[in-house]
Formats: sequence, structure tokens, C-alpha cells
Amino acid sequence: MARFDLTDGEWAIISPLLPNKPRGVARVDDRRVLNAIFYVLRTGSPWRDLPERYGPYTTAYNRYNRWAKAGVWLRIFEALAARSPQSLHLIDSSIVRAHQHAAGGKKGGPDHAIGRSRGGLSTKINAVVDGAGLPVALSIAPGQASDKAAVPDLVERIAPGRDLIADRGYDAVAILDLVAARGGQAHIPTQRDRKVQRSVPPELYREGNLVERFFNKMKHFRRIATRFDKLARNYLAALHLAAARLWARAYESTT
Repeated sequence: MARFDLTDGEWAIISPLLPNKPRGVARVDDRRVLNAIFYVLRTGSPWRDLPERYGPYTTAYNRYNRWAKAGVWLRIFEALAARSPQSLHLIDSSIVRAHQHAAGGKKGGPDHAIGRSRGGLSTKINAVVDGAGLPVALSIAPGQASDKAAVPDLVERIAPGRDLIADRGYDAVAILDLVAARGGQAHIPTQRDRKVQRSVPPELYREGNLVERFFNKMKHFRRIATRFDKLARNYLAALHLAAARLWARAYESTT
């Protein structure tokens, strides 16, 4: 087994979530194709440089692209994340640089989610993780987008009744009300210039490092640490696949 290939345990967790094969249509070995895709995501290699042991690079790329368009990678991630037993969630964002291959052509359009921030052309990853530091909701936006703007969509995608921890950059009455309306409580300190200050218990606020550790793990995948995909859909697919791999490893370690 090559270094970045799925283990038997990971494959046993992910394989039942793959689409059923159409009757009478032979599909190239799913495990080999998935290993090829993970090799590219982990190493950052161009698709054309895929080692021969994984078969034609076009097979892996076409499967990745076609299933990204069909929402397959999202559904796999959501199926694994739905098993989270945690009642506490944390939200934060991280900026990644967009490679010139991703930033070419028209910029900032709805199919790109690339914008200009302090570091140049970039994309912002927004994430909610559970109390174990595992992802439960992901989205992307242009690098200069406000963190607060991503909150409603992410909160709507997590189970009701969950408390949410965030840093003071998310301080907004609308966010507090949104979490409360879904049966949870938002633990967000106030901006320093507010007349009435709201504090968060230190033991809760320290949990915020779980999100940072999650982003560090995700950026071990080089095609996430630097964005090469021009389409937002395909870059988000890479995030969902990497996140699904984190879940598979977590489940494998507990069985």
C-alpha cells in the first residue's frame, strides 16, 4: 500500500457511502480511483503527474470532477459528520492563497470564490468543528469576505440545540439570536469597544484551539493549503474529501 492510500479500515467506512454502480455498467475500481484522488490532494501534484500505479490520470480527474458536480463528495462528508455526538461546536475561518492557475480568467465571480485580501488573491475557508475538533460544516468565500457573513448558512447545517463558541470577530446580535432561535447558546466575547462587555468562561474559550488544529490538519493536504482549482465547486469538493478522510481516521481509531 502506498503512503497516502486508504487503509482497509478507512475503505470499510467510506465504501458503503459511494454511489451504487449502474446496472450493467462496469466502473473502474473505486478504491484505486479514490487513492489516486487522495494522492493528488495530499501531494499537490498536477493530475498529469499521477503515478502509473493509479491508472490513467484522466479516469481519476474525471471521476473527481463529475462527482464534485453531482455532490457526491459533499454527501459522503455529511453522512460521516452527521454521526457526531458532540453538543458543542466551534466556528472560525482560515485564508488560503489562490495559485495563478486558479486565479486566471475572470475573478471573484460566483463560480470562483476568489477575492483579494492582504496576502493577494485568496479564498477563505469557513468551518464549524465539534468538541472533538472534527468538521461538521464547511463553506468557502472570497478572501476579503466577512467572517460573520458565513455564519447563517453554517449554523443552518448543524443540528439544533448546539452551543457555539467563536472569537470576538463574530460578535453580532444577529448571530447570538440565530443560535438561540435554534435552541443553543453562543459563547462569543464582545468587541473591546462595546460599552457592555460579555465574557466567556475561560475553559470554554480555550476550546477554540480545536478549530486551529483542524485547519492545520486540513493544510497537510497541499491542494487545500494552496488553491489550484479554478471552480469553487471543485475546491470545496477537495475540502469535503479531506474532511471525510479525517472522519474515517477518527472512526477507524475507535474500532
